Amino acid sequence: MTNQPAPAPLLIACALGIERLALRTGDRSGAGGPVTFARTGMGPRAAERSVTRLLAGPAPADTAVLATGFCAGLAPGMHPGDLVVAEETRDPRGTVPCVGTELLVKELVRLLPGRTVHTGPLTGSDHVVRGPERSDLLATGAIAVDMESAATLLAAVRTGERPVAAVRVVVDAPEHELVRIGTVRGGISAFRVLRSILPAFFEWHRSLLLPRR
Repeated sequence: MTNQPAPAPLLIACALGIERLALRTGDRSGAGGPVTFARTGMGPRAAERSVTRLLAGPAPADTAVLATGFCAGLAPGMHPGDLVVAEETRDPRGTVPCVGTELLVKELVRLLPGRTVHTGPLTGSDHVVRGPERSDLLATGAIAVDMESAATLLAAVRTGERPVAAVRVVVDAPEHELVRIGTVRGGISAFRVLRSILPAFFEWHRSLLLPRR
C-alpha cells in the first residue's frame, strides 16, 4: 500500500473574537483537510504579523488561506447580511488576486438562497471607514472595505505560492452605518450569516485538492 500525502491544510483568518465565535459555532467538520481558525486581532499590522507567524512555522507550504469576518459595504443598496466574495484584495502595498471566486459564489448562493452575494475588489483600510470616505473608495472600483483581508492575503502570498480567497459579511453599509439605529439588528443578521457559510469554505478547499486536468 502506498502512503497518500496528507491533505493540504486550510487557514481561516478573522480579526475579532465574535467572528471566530461565529465560525466555530458553525463548524460541522466538513473540511477537506486540517483547519485552523486564527484570530489575528484588529488592523492590517496585527493581521500581517499573525498570518506571517502562522505560515512561517511548521505549516505546509501549500496551506490555503481564506480571510473572513465582517466588512463595510461601499455601494448604495447594500445591506447588513449581504455577502462579499473578493475577486482581489487591495491596499497601498499591492493587489492580490483571489482563487475560486466563482465556486465560492455558487456555494454561498446554494447555502443561503435569497442572500445577495456581491463580487468585486475588496479594499483595505487602517481605520473604520465612514461617511464621504465610502464614496471615495467606491470610485476606485472597490465594493467593500475592511481592515484585515488585504494584509492577510498579502502576508499569505509573500510566505509562498498558495491559494487565497476572501469572503466577508456586510455589517455596515451606506444606508445602514453602525452609528445609526438598527445596529444591533444588523449585527445579529451578519453574525448568523457568518455562522452559516463554513460549508462553502470547505467546498472551496476541497476543490483545491482535486487533480488539475
